[in-house]
Amino acid sequence: MIRSEVLLGVAFGTAAEGDGRSSIEARRAISAELGIDEAWATVTQVHGSRVVVAEAPGLVGEADGVIAVASGPPVTIATADCVPVALAGQATIALVHAGWRGVAARAVPAAVEAMVALGDPPDRGVIGPHIGPCCYEVGPEVIEAVGGHAATTTWRTTSVDLAAAITDQLAGMDIEHVSACTMHDDRFASFRRDGTEQRQVTVAWVS
Repeated sequence: MIRSEVLLGVAFGTAAEGDGRSSIEARRAISAELGIDEAWATVTQVHGSRVVVAEAPGLVGEADGVIAVASGPPVTIATADCVPVALAGQATIALVHAGWRGVAARAVPAAVEAMVALGDPPDRGVIGPHIGPCCYEVGPEVIEAVGGHAATTTWRTTSVDLAAAITDQLAGMDIEHVSACTMHDDRFASFRRDGTEQRQVTVAWVS
């Protein structure tokens, strides 16, 4: 697991750790490594902007944002090129699954709004491992949908920088970036690279 330097209750997984949502063995190993309860809350990700609060473990609905609270279980999302984002306030942590559709739907600002509604606005965040502009070749419709941030791949075609788009949506917030591209770093599962159904998990919890 890759630990955040600014958020103690956040860890980003690699392919080697497995998908703790579906594998009990992987969940137990990850939980033991992090020293957290192995009863997690999970969501069915749909590339949208719905955010839920996890007050009990298990599947808590269709959503792409999930908020951990002090009285609740650890929460998790899964990615294989999409961007895992963690946002922290004083008493809550939100995880957001944001591919280009989620960025276009403003899934991350929706999580901010949900935390504000709970009375705990976030003041810092972390953007985890995802496909980088070095590898994320897209068409102009994607760039338009996410509000710009065109870039160039290493093979000189048009790409998009999702982390930059998300950072813009979090204007003024202190953001840590975990520098790793899931497509060219083989520690990570990447759908773009090999069409895998495997996912790595991001886990968050409130001590």
